[in-house]
Amino acid sequence: MASVTIYDVAARAGVSIKTVSRVMNKEPNVRPAMRDRVLEAASALDYSPNLSARSLAGSRSFVIAVFVDAALTIDHWRSERGADYLSRIQLGATLQCRDAGYHLLIELIDHDAPRVRQEVAALLAALKPDGVILTPPSCDNETVLELLDKAGTPYVRLGPERRDGVGPRVHMDDFAAAREMTQHLASLGHRRIGFIVGEPRYGASQARHGGYLDAMKQLDLPVADSWVRQGDFTFQSGLDQAKALLSLPDRPTAIFASNDDMALGCLAAAAELGLMAPGDVSVAGFDDSPSARFSRPQLTTVRQPVVEMASLATRLLISGVIKGSASKGEPLDELLPFELIHRASTAPPPSP
Repeated sequence: MASVTIYDVAARAGVSIKTVSRVMNKEPNVRPAMRDRVLEAASALDYSPNLSARSLAGSRSFVIAVFVDAALTIDHWRSERGADYLSRIQLGATLQCRDAGYHLLIELIDHDAPRVRQEVAALLAALKPDGVILTPPSCDNETVLELLDKAGTPYVRLGPERRDGVGPRVHMDDFAAAREMTQHLASLGHRRIGFIVGEPRYGASQARHGGYLDAMKQLDLPVADSWVRQGDFTFQSGLDQAKALLSLPDRPTAIFASNDDMALGCLAAAAELGLMAPGDVSVAGFDDSPSARFSRPQLTTVRQPVVEMASLATRLLISGVIKGSASKGEPLDELLPFELIHRASTAPPPSP
């Protein structure tokens, strides 16, 4: 049986091919009754629009690409803890793409590679995406931003460090969230609060570190150099740095890690050293990943609205709002709220 074509749908619905195309591409200004006729005809004929044909018929590719950091993503998968951040970005973006008839492509970008400029340029030329979602550190990479601007490809930056109007961004206030979590630990009675900084290439790492320092200063609490350790967002770095913190003579009674994977490493370190959490040491994380709810004890953390951020970024790209804001010289700046999630891994410090 021959494949059903757009011509068959047009004939059955009694409309023009152009009308069928507009309905299938979810374009505006199609009367509801006409849209229903076309969709009924397509359903009766079991017709599915061909992505390549749609692309050839117009200027759109119906592809949204997400640029993610190759190094950290591979590290997460190798550690068998999963790349939860990427999974949640995929979920938020995929839901919007599916509703609009778009395809989502995940592209790993190796920012340390000597040929990153050539690779990104070739990627854009081959895919011709209708939009790109930039996750850290792509969202602050000057080479990536330059190539996107040169190609005229709309993009949205998720959680960038740079706030100087370089392209539209969707983000949350990492600084304020870290400050509030530190204040929460202090409100429980903790005075010696350790902190594990995340991957230094990520703007969020510096913002969260800054929020911690700001809260400690406002509360007039000391910050010993030995209480701040450098991690890289992986479970292993959290485990290693927490062991170092918990082996200090004046060890912290609470540890705030810059993400949940490192916080889970802190819980494991406490168990290996024979310490109770939160009896001997409280632990807080950042992200509210699924593992935060399944750990024992369940993890106190900051809920980062990753799904919502990715969903909004995708919706902005598909709707064409990004192109409109660019023509006006007014990059969009969408701030989404965070939430402190109080669970069993934090409690008042042990009695002296």
